[in-house]
Amino acid sequence: MSFFDEFKKFAMRGNVVDLAVGVIIGGAFGKIVSSLVSNVVMPPLGMLMGKVDFTNLFISLNGQDYATLEAAKKAGAPVIAYGSFLNTVLDFAIMAFVVFVMVRQINKLMPEKPPAPDPRKCPYCKSVIADDATRCPHCTSQLEEPAK
Repeated sequence: MSFFDEFKKFAMRGNVVDLAVGVIIGGAFGKIVSSLVSNVVMPPLGMLMGKVDFTNLFISLNGQDYATLEAAKKAGAPVIAYGSFLNTVLDFAIMAFVVFVMVRQINKLMPEKPPAPDPRKCPYCKSVIADDATRCPHCTSQLEEPAK
């Protein structure tokens, strides 16, 4: 089998294709959650906290004062943009919660698998044997016909 045939076989397996679809949908979903956080959740939260714009919360490390984060960046000042970090943490928390809820609901829809039957054992040596065995491969005892 050539390298390319082997790669094609690998790439076309169901779980690889499922993973690719999941990554693409996850990326798009991440953009939706980011927009939800920055455009819907954070503005009312900022209003409740005294009209604070979280994207403009920063600490200037050079000791100078700047009106906005953008002004500090234009001046080349080193900053800790903790407001942007808070937005990102909130993005993650909302995304993790939504994924948790989705997985939980999907798991409820999936049928439960019945437990695997106990393996057949030799009545003499108690070794696990094949379901259709007529003789134990370990102790060579003659076995009863397997139940069908």
